[in-house]
Amino acid sequence: MNMHRIGRHAAAAAMLAALGACSTVGSLGNVLGGVLGRGGSQGSQVSGYVSGVDTRSQIIALQQPNGQPVNLLFDNQTKVVFNNQSYPVTSLDRGDQVTARIQNTNNGYYTDLVQVDQPVQGSGGATSSTSGTVQSLQGTVRQIDQQNGLFTMDVSNGTRLTVAMPYSPRRTDVAKFQSLRSGDYVRIAGVYLNNARVELRQFY
Repeated sequence: MNMHRIGRHAAAAAMLAALGACSTVGSLGNVLGGVLGRGGSQGSQVSGYVSGVDTRSQIIALQQPNGQPVNLLFDNQTKVVFNNQSYPVTSLDRGDQVTARIQNTNNGYYTDLVQVDQPVQGSGGATSSTSGTVQSLQGTVRQIDQQNGLFTMDVSNGTRLTVAMPYSPRRTDVAKFQSLRSGDYVRIAGVYLNNARVELRQFY
């Protein structure tokens, strides 16, 4: 872990130092309110509701059922899984009920796997935490990542967008996604997660 990233997580580390006994980071069970699964520091889990995702600092903020908040660090190796399908961390919505596998690191609690137990609205129609505005987009497909449910497309203004499949896509949308090929021209409805990423609502 490089020094730049350590700097980014200084605030999280400071929080943990204040909570712990300072000689070590302390017991995961003590810090996380005893909501962890079996297995000690290896294979430990924490459950709760997503209260926010900070992509700049790479932190997932959770609110545990007992009301205690906890921040989890993530990176580009972290997977979000729902119904045996992998999604990027940016697919998480505020209010999603999740269980995260965590590891104790020098900079805080890191998660490499977030299992979505219940999406905030239980369907592909859940609104994004960034923007609830559904927009129509059209363009040319460039790359398809079937494993992670992603594809890139060049839209009319020359911008390249990454489009992520929703948690519970319609069967027709799944079939369309699986049949996509580079060079296809598509029309979609989607919600912007950030300037370069869109979550699919449906194919037209």
